[in-house]
Amino acid sequence: MSRAAVLGTGLIGASVGIGLRAAGWTVAGWDPDSAALGRARSMGAVSVAADSLEDAVAGSDLVVLAGPVEAIVETIPRLTGTAPGAGPLVTDVAGVKMPVVFAAEGHPRFVAGHPMAGRETSGPDGASGSMFYGATWVLCTDGASPEDLERMHQIVESLGAHAVLMSAAEHDRAVAAASHLPQIAAAALVELVGEDAAALGLAAGGFRDLTRVAMSDPSWWVDVLVGNRREVVTALRRFAERLEGLATEVEGGLKPEIADRMSNARAIRRSMAAPVETVSILLEDRPGQMARVGHSLSESGVDLRDLQLRHAVHGGGGVLTLSVRSGEASKLRAALSGDGFTILSP
Repeated sequence: MSRAAVLGTGLIGASVGIGLRAAGWTVAGWDPDSAALGRARSMGAVSVAADSLEDAVAGSDLVVLAGPVEAIVETIPRLTGTAPGAGPLVTDVAGVKMPVVFAAEGHPRFVAGHPMAGRETSGPDGASGSMFYGATWVLCTDGASPEDLERMHQIVESLGAHAVLMSAAEHDRAVAAASHLPQIAAAALVELVGEDAAALGLAAGGFRDLTRVAMSDPSWWVDVLVGNRREVVTALRRFAERLEGLATEVEGGLKPEIADRMSNARAIRRSMAAPVETVSILLEDRPGQMARVGHSLSESGVDLRDLQLRHAVHGGGGVLTLSVRSGEASKLRAALSGDGFTILSP
């Protein structure tokens, strides 16, 4: 397999194209938006900008459907018979899977997929070959042969992702709670705070972290939420029940019950991430500060796991928090102090 067609050259499609080309594939791209296709071609996400869907697919070993859910569902029937024999291996990247696998019933070589990665921006300009590094990439077993699942597993791993097999129904139920519900909750919270100028003025790092996904492309999310509406509504109602229970406990001043909820949530959240230690420093409002931080990181030799910058009110400077593996914080503190940074107390 050496030739791929990417149908839809937005953020995810262009990122897939970049990754496939880096892995040695020749990639033909097609998009109904000629401007998006042109940008994807100019940035090297595709080798060839095809004039039509059929031109892109012709002679391909792999076809990646990277448009919105409804567009993917409408495109699948057009792929039947586009190549002799069984045709190319076909996959997709939609965030909801049941409508896709239903549309693909009877297709000889279809493996539904969903890379659990993305950004708040849309379009090919934000695409990156490292988009999928370390990300989970779901491959649905519905109707897929073992051979095609194994081949897709290899392709996904070559893009830096970790393949996970599950049914489309399992996927849609899981993402309704883990992905779709957080998007809705973030949107609702931003709306609520946005109605209160005083509250909005006090919104700080925690609020920004919790609501970051509210900046995502609305049109993409409308398509996904409606496509997975049964599972999304179920998750929303379960969430509402928990909120109502918490409201009752707060109203009644039931401190032990509230503490139990918070402690349980904290334990679950901690179990989701590798143990880290944090080091926080003050950044001054002047050029070269991050370069100095980079020097400190290099000198300390620590393994940086995450970073977060809380800007000063009027921009420039602020507090930078660096997360490193357990046991490495002291080395980082020493290097940062040596470079003249002010270390904040834990």
